[in-house]
Amino acid sequence: MKKMIPLEYDYTIIGAGPAGMAAAITAREHGLSVLILDEQHNAGGQIFRNIEGIEKTLNSEFRKLGDEYKSGWSLVKEFKKCGADYFSERSVWQIDKDLGIHHISTNSNSFSSSIPSYIKTKNLLIAVGAMERPMPLPGWTLPGVMACTAVDALYKTSGLVPDKDVILAGSGPLLLLIACRLLDAGVHISALLDTNQRFAILKASPFLPQALRSFSYLKKGISMMQKIKNAGIPIYTGIKSIEALGKSKFEKVRFKNGTEFIELSAGMLLLHNGVVPNIQITRQLGCEHRWYELQRYWEPVVDDWGNTSLDGVSIAGDCGKISGSSISELTGNLAALDTVYKIGAISKVKRNQFSQPHRKELSYHKAVRPFLDKLFQPGKSWLIPEKKETIVCRCEEVTVNDIRQAISMGAQSPDRIKSLVRCGMGPCQARMCGLTVSEILADERNISPEEVGYLKIRSPIKPITLGKLAEID
Repeated sequence: MKKMIPLEYDYTIIGAGPAGMAAAITAREHGLSVLILDEQHNAGGQIFRNIEGIEKTLNSEFRKLGDEYKSGWSLVKEFKKCGADYFSERSVWQIDKDLGIHHISTNSNSFSSSIPSYIKTKNLLIAVGAMERPMPLPGWTLPGVMACTAVDALYKTSGLVPDKDVILAGSGPLLLLIACRLLDAGVHISALLDTNQRFAILKASPFLPQALRSFSYLKKGISMMQKIKNAGIPIYTGIKSIEALGKSKFEKVRFKNGTEFIELSAGMLLLHNGVVPNIQITRQLGCEHRWYELQRYWEPVVDDWGNTSLDGVSIAGDCGKISGSSISELTGNLAALDTVYKIGAISKVKRNQFSQPHRKELSYHKAVRPFLDKLFQPGKSWLIPEKKETIVCRCEEVTVNDIRQAISMGAQSPDRIKSLVRCGMGPCQARMCGLTVSEILADERNISPEEVGYLKIRSPIKPITLGKLAEID
């Protein structure tokens, strides 16, 4: 018998990562009707990408991904049994002020086409995770230059790994993790170019006593660094600049190490400059945001339960603040408990009682975050490209020089720059250039990006073809 799909839910969750899955499980335990929409084929989010497929077909790779991936598999199994309506391969392209959600299928199978493309919800949880921070540098658009997270996604999705020597450049915990995964997969890493700020460990040291409460994180980080050193990978620190060189594809990297310029050849260059919250949906809705100076990104303003400045809209996971999978799962539980209370399924006393174990565990995981955020604070040279010909907007091929010329013509806001040079008008809709535009404008005006602001995000949040639009009732 064909399942009837409601046109309105108590609780709709966008994103089936750790935060979204945990929220769905908690909400279903208290009887709420729950819908979860996700762009990927399988649940798990980016951190547990394709975890169902890996478990079924790539068991040896599953073991290589470690204990954290095993815990993710347990969460996915619990989520799939919780009774929530779960629609994969769905792209949300607009959310109305009354929480009407417009979404389309990203494939053409018959089941997806039978799902209503517009659904109302009483409460909305945004759990769409993080996205790669742009690292614009000369030559970063050459074939063979990729984000570390893109290579990691390919590995998790299909078991594919680079078949050539690679050079890693950047900083952050995820860079170390991916380096170790590539080593386990047999990839030869020619060098690691550490772009972290000099004396970063000294600057972060005041936060170390607090971080010791989360000792397992520190232990894991030390273990990863030791593994990289034991592999004999040359590590260059004090990097001042990086250029990817090649005629039709990447051939070598040139970088400034102290006062010396060094060139290294390799098959691929993998970049990583940290991750930032994915705020496209919260921006489109008009939620209040604030600038997080330490990590140089925008984050939605939320309370202790993840509630935003808009009634009925809450946030959980890395799209609120970069914190990792464990904290994401816990914030998903807390956001769901508050929604269960607001809908009247439990009392305030019960909500607070049920939340105590989650808050206790949250305190443990959060203790290390100030240390990590300070230790891997992004440097200005990796946020604002020095060379004027460096491409900032990959979609529209807008350079640093184009943006600075627009500012000299009187553009005083990111939206004005967008209208003058089309920066942010491409398919990614400023996901890969928005932060850089704000940084360049702030640098030119000698003010903070907080004063400059961010590009206005309009629907469609994700590109939608005229054909898809025509199919919608």
